[in-house]
Amino acid sequence: MNTVKINVCTDAETKRAAETIFEAVGLNMSAAINVFLKKAIQYKGIPFDVCMEIPNDVTVAAMEEGEKILADPNRKSYKSVEELRAALNV
Repeated sequence: MNTVKINVCTDAETKRAAETIFEAVGLNMSAAINVFLKKAIQYKGIPFDVCMEIPNDVTVAAMEEGEKILADPNRKSYKSVEELRAALNV
């Protein structure tokens, strides 16, 4: 099998941290990148979730509002969908 070179740019700290992890599981950087590429082919996409770790301000505000509502001892709750519909006059 012919091999080709791939140039990847990253910062020094990311490279060092990744190498430490890869070495601990018996891989070098080249082998680890090849594992990633082969899994991407197998999955036909990125082989892990790519998402934001920190919710944005709107989401944080909505989460806080939900927590306040749940903590309110005077909030109205319903025992069934029918009871909710009756309260909504549906």
